[in-house]
Amino acid sequence: MQRLGKKVKRGATVLGIGAVLTTALIGCGTSPSNNVSGGSNSVPSTGGAKPVTVRYSEVIRSIFYAPQYVAMAEGFFKQQGIKVDMVTSEGSNKGAAALLSGSADIALVGPETSVYIYNQHGGKTLKVFYQLTNTDGSFIMSHKKINNFKWSDLQGKSVISWRPGSAPQMVLAHDLKAKGVKANVITNIAPQAMVGAFESKKADFIQVYEPVASQLEQSGKAYYDTSVGQAIGNYPETAFEATSSYVKAHPKVIQEWTDAVYKATQWINSHSATQVAQAIKPYFTGTPVNLIAKSVDRYQKLNTWKTPVLSKAELTTLQNVLIASGTEKPNQRVKYSDVVDPSFAQKALNGK
Repeated sequence: MQRLGKKVKRGATVLGIGAVLTTALIGCGTSPSNNVSGGSNSVPSTGGAKPVTVRYSEVIRSIFYAPQYVAMAEGFFKQQGIKVDMVTSEGSNKGAAALLSGSADIALVGPETSVYIYNQHGGKTLKVFYQLTNTDGSFIMSHKKINNFKWSDLQGKSVISWRPGSAPQMVLAHDLKAKGVKANVITNIAPQAMVGAFESKKADFIQVYEPVASQLEQSGKAYYDTSVGQAIGNYPETAFEATSSYVKAHPKVIQEWTDAVYKATQWINSHSATQVAQAIKPYFTGTPVNLIAKSVDRYQKLNTWKTPVLSKAELTTLQNVLIASGTEKPNQRVKYSDVVDPSFAQKALNGK
């Protein structure tokens, strides 16, 4: 398992489907190494300069974040002269805390964390510099197969979701309200216990990411119902962030990181889901390649990795959801420039 500040253990043994699902859910896929700049056969390293080590915290381990694993596996970070020292925080709140404490340089978190921290008016703020995912990546699963699922099927039912104030929890709440559905959304179960609670029939439905959704399907313990992201449409679910002071002090590193991930996204767009699965499988030990490919295909169909620029309109959507959920007050809306610096992603898009 990867946890903040801990090394990744090699060769994790998979003890049944329950262990596999729990491992994937809480972000514990095994990577080739804690230092994962990548060793591609197709992308050469640039020059002979010593690589810059970036201490990186990912929010959870999920195929939803495939571009970053491709950037590692196919050597795009290495090409940019970056050595990635990766850990898994198991939550945007923990990833943001790592940035603020100085134990991480860059983190993949929900952009709402930048809003929360800015509104605390503390000594540090966080800046989004690359939007990795353009919609929510979770799915609703049920114990029994529901033909022609409708959101009204959740009326009066229980759903295991994520912690209050987290992106998936707030997006689900938004979708339910938009559909006029009242469900019992359970938000007090720790991520590592969610699958076990669902299998123990603690709820009728569960909200999970890939590859857990496909693993539950294959095990016969759950059935796919719907995409939470498809219901809300464009939504800035996760982004690469750093403290404003780090961005200012290390613009070259930020640009190199941005370029590496953007090139990885382009690589994904020009390769099949199976080829992507083969590339990232070292980060999902215990998950069959066919299930990884199914997960990638599911996210590609959602147009998950559409653009690296978090737009003003998307920030407005985000803050509308925060206000509706009660985690931000209407008078706490932040300005775009307070929490987003789009210049690095724009340069990547323009090939500069």
